Amino acid sequence: MGVVLEFPEVEPRYQSAGRRLKRWREERGVEIEALAAAIHASPDVIRRVEAGRSRLDSSQLEAATRALRLPIWALVSDTPAY
Repeated sequence: MGVVLEFPEVEPRYQSAGRRLKRWREERGVEIEALAAAIHASPDVIRRVEAGRSRLDSSQLEAATRALRLPIWALVSDTPAY
């Protein structure tokens, strides 16, 4: 009998943040590998975040906003906070 792989559940709070990250990353033309290098993580971490299965910690979030040239609110909210 084969091994069954367990995948983490999609967390609704993480899912919306992951969608924002993916939208901005694609809009800015940044590859997953380049963003991963900028935040000192693996491309798999970015994929899990974008899928809503994980989240970025505060230092990774800050690095991602710098790499994507965004204000921090762009990844945490759909409402601009100026």
